[in-house]
Amino acid sequence: MNNPVFVTGGSGFVGSAVVGELLSRGFSVHALVNNKPLASRPELQSFSGGVFDTAAVRSAMQSCTAVIHLIGIIFEVPSKGTTFERMHVQATQAVLDAAKELGIRRFVQMSALGTRPDAVSNYHRTKFQAEQVVQASGLDWTILRPSMIHGPAGEFMRMEAKWVRKQSPPFLFMPYFGSGILGYGGAGLLQPVFVKDVAKAFVDCLHNPKTVGKIYGVAGAERITWPQLHHQVARAITGKRRWAMPIPAWYAKLLSRIVPGSLLPFNRDQVIMSQEDNVCDMAAFVEDFGWTPEPFAASLQKYVAAL
Repeated sequence: MNNPVFVTGGSGFVGSAVVGELLSRGFSVHALVNNKPLASRPELQSFSGGVFDTAAVRSAMQSCTAVIHLIGIIFEVPSKGTTFERMHVQATQAVLDAAKELGIRRFVQMSALGTRPDAVSNYHRTKFQAEQVVQASGLDWTILRPSMIHGPAGEFMRMEAKWVRKQSPPFLFMPYFGSGILGYGGAGLLQPVFVKDVAKAFVDCLHNPKTVGKIYGVAGAERITWPQLHHQVARAITGKRRWAMPIPAWYAKLLSRIVPGSLLPFNRDQVIMSQEDNVCDMAAFVEDFGWTPEPFAASLQKYVAAL
């Protein structure tokens, strides 16, 4: 059995998939979990505590030879100290500091497609700042930037299933944010990637020296529009096509400013990001990893029954 790999966010949507992939390949895992311990087994240990709990992090990292850092948020709750700056930038720095103190050199970071210094959204800007911290660490790092991640346990796909079945508002159609006065000016293209492909990519980095010091986009083999995504999900679940209708992005951003965040299922950053293409050239990934993530429709069929 390999020496343990330390994983942050081990009980989350992506974290659970990464832990499962590690175990399936014979790795042992030390998973940092906030409030949802994983089932104990000889090759898997859960360590309860937040990423800023120095003692918990260092205890969990003992004897590990690599770190996979997955923690990130999409909603801020400033009253609880949950902000993009804290959970993306400061959390990454805290994990890096612990890794360096314990002599762990291999560090794999989850970022996000669209991350860049001049991004409009705070989400993407703080993800970029976290990348800068990783690159300045002096460790043997790799950064992965997944596109929109989908899978049966993901919050987005659970919401898609509710929209398909008319169990969640708006009940008459499947919504997306569109540009223009009425929202019919279009939205960004998507290149959704299956959560198991994301997990495979993270674990591949651990034994692939080509990936050290590089940043990769990770996206599926299919570029689609928001209406196309809705239609594919509807057909897969019910065999029927559902109406996909835009909500004007300007109106959604206005709502995000005047309506308390706890009353909305989206925030301003999500609206902004939906208007940008979330796609990438996968040539560098395929060259170094030797495989291509599946297209959305094909991977959806693998778990549609679970929806």
